[in-house]
Amino acid sequence: MASEAPPFWWEKPDWRAFALYPASALYALVAGRRMKAAKREKMDAPVLCVGNFTVGGTGKTPVAIALARQAKRMQLVPGFLSRGHGGSFAEPHIVDAHHDSAKHVGDEPLLLAEHALVAVSANRAAGARMLIERGCNFLIMDDGFQSARIHIDYALIVVDARYGLGNGHVIPGGPMRARLIDQLRFADAVLKMGEGEKADAVVRQAARAGKPVFAAIARPRGKKAFAGRRFLAFAGIGHPEKFFATLTKAGATVVLAHPFADHHFYLPDELEDLATAARAGELELVTTSKDAARLRHGAASPEFLENLNVLEIDAVFDIENAPERIISETLEAWRRRKISG
Repeated sequence: MASEAPPFWWEKPDWRAFALYPASALYALVAGRRMKAAKREKMDAPVLCVGNFTVGGTGKTPVAIALARQAKRMQLVPGFLSRGHGGSFAEPHIVDAHHDSAKHVGDEPLLLAEHALVAVSANRAAGARMLIERGCNFLIMDDGFQSARIHIDYALIVVDARYGLGNGHVIPGGPMRARLIDQLRFADAVLKMGEGEKADAVVRQAARAGKPVFAAIARPRGKKAFAGRRFLAFAGIGHPEKFFATLTKAGATVVLAHPFADHHFYLPDELEDLATAARAGELELVTTSKDAARLRHGAASPEFLENLNVLEIDAVFDIENAPERIISETLEAWRRRKISG
């Protein structure tokens, strides 16, 4: 993902992006045709997709959780549909947050499972049917916008305000999963996540296309507890530097910062090195909730976990009723679909 991707993807286009342009053009052609021509299976429940235009972390997970909470407030029974990055289940599987490991289901599904049922499945239609059979009447698909396997009633596309579309080129020359024009056609709204100007061009283009634009920020939960403390911070997420910046904004002092690859599974010696460095500097250890999900079911010892601080993040929308509007418009699109057959 982003931290594993070439750094030039997130910089101004240079010779590397242009040298890869023929391959990018071919990838874009195939991806665009697939999105346009795919026969999407219609599900017996509304489907809200929280996706992105690029690979890498854009803050989708806290957004999906915020929408699930809103769905519950509206007396719905939400369920999450996830592919499960790095998961090993061949058949659709309902995540058990207490017994499943991140290696089996992925780290994001473990976080989502704390808020609603999660089906992990490469076959999204099969996963959706499993959730419906378990009583879910509102499906939130985490990613999968470009997969074109099931019908999406409402596609909310999250764009990171600090990184935008990167260099704007399609894989392998850049982080785009398809051309923006091909993706916008199937988007119902765009959500600018965080603070920064890199998403502004996308926001303007979405607005010109008549797409609603929302905004939200990632707010640390209990940030006062981190103020004035000195940390060794580590993270294996799409953009670890965002986590380090969030800690600093919460009043913490990040003395040492250790970024790892996205979805990194920590080895015992890596954790020992982190603990040793923290002790030597008289620092506290802190990481993200995604990393903590991997560590709880991975190589971390009880002692390491006991001394580990976790910074939890909530997605807070600029307009308070935005989640309600998104849920309502998803329901309305589903009703129109049911009437039209």
